[in-house]
Amino acid sequence: MEELVKQLIENSSSVMDNRKIDTVEDKPKKRNIFQKYKIKDIVFLAIISGCMLITGAIMPLITQVPIFGIIEIALGLQFSIFPVIGLMKVRKPGAMILISLFCGLLLAFMFLPMFACLMLCAVIVELLTLLIFRGYDKNSACVFAGTIYMPLTLPFLYLWYNVIYTIKSDDGKAVQAFVGADPTFICLITLAVVAICFVGSLIGMKIAMEMERAGVMKK
Repeated sequence: MEELVKQLIENSSSVMDNRKIDTVEDKPKKRNIFQKYKIKDIVFLAIISGCMLITGAIMPLITQVPIFGIIEIALGLQFSIFPVIGLMKVRKPGAMILISLFCGLLLAFMFLPMFACLMLCAVIVELLTLLIFRGYDKNSACVFAGTIYMPLTLPFLYLWYNVIYTIKSDDGKAVQAFVGADPTFICLITLAVVAICFVGSLIGMKIAMEMERAGVMKK
């Protein structure tokens, strides 16, 4: 009897130990926010940046048009579609900065202030996304980043034209470098850019989701 009791106790203790091990293994591991980049991630973001540049080839033709926000209106759609696709593929902090860097290397030769604005805005987008969404794991985070990316360049370009860069008339007085500097016009342009980028972000999310379903792009 004593041997049977001992065997029962040993069996029950082994079963409890196995359950503890199973429960520990079943617990989901917390995903680290800051992950290492792979070569394929960088290559994909570089391709996305190339698509942005190709579709934004109109930029050299509009940089000299003296209308506030004309660059953001012309580039808002493609500069929101492709970043969202890139972010939904490479869901890692720093992806937007890499996209801006690859894209801005060529933009710097066309219009240096735009390159500086894109890099600065990319840093702000990364910080806001980390604070609000803690990364790009959610599709809404990618849409948010794609929506505010280009509109954030508007205040910096406004400062550039009004504070840093001015055009002097014949009498030596500085004049505004663009048309439509009144607050009402600026607000309307800003709303238009936000609307365009939001639509572009939704389109980018839809394209990325279809690519995931087709197996072309995996998370």
